[in-house]
Amino acid sequence: MAFAGLGLARRITLARSFSTTCRRSDFHFDTHHFVQRLEREGLNRAQAEGIMSAMAEVIDESIRNMTSNMVTKAEQEKHHYTQQVDFAQIKSELQLMEKNDLAMIKAENDRLMTDIEKLKQRLREEITRTQAGVRLDLNLEKGRMREETSGQELKIKEVDTRIEQEIAGLRTAIQASKAMTLQYLVGFVTGC
Repeated sequence: MAFAGLGLARRITLARSFSTTCRRSDFHFDTHHFVQRLEREGLNRAQAEGIMSAMAEVIDESIRNMTSNMVTKAEQEKHHYTQQVDFAQIKSELQLMEKNDLAMIKAENDRLMTDIEKLKQRLREEITRTQAGVRLDLNLEKGRMREETSGQELKIKEVDTRIEQEIAGLRTAIQASKAMTLQYLVGFVTGC
């Protein structure tokens, strides 16, 4: 059954829709059932069709307003594909940057390891030089101490020899003094 006011409602088209399936009806509600219900509520056919036509226009305008901000499935898929491409490109750039950073860090690490090895070698050489210097100083000091000890021992021997000579001289003098004292005593006792 066709209604005079339904021409506009039938022309409702959804320019933007997520659905790719065919629509079964150009109306967004059952217009015939709506008109019958209004008639049951006491309105005549012209009034019911007028109200239904106004409702169809309001619903159509509301749907057009809602769908004007919506995108089609094709646009959404295109946007999704673009985002995936952008993401893949960013991921690729990040991986390249990571590889470059890793290569730079490895090169820096290798350079630092080389510097550390050079420092270790210089430290070993310095320790060897210092040890050789200390050994030389110790050997020189030992030699000096030996010479000093030898000199001291020589002086001690000289002093010992002098003391022995002095003691021998004193013994000789004491012996001579004893002999003289004895001679005087014997001469005194004998009266000579």
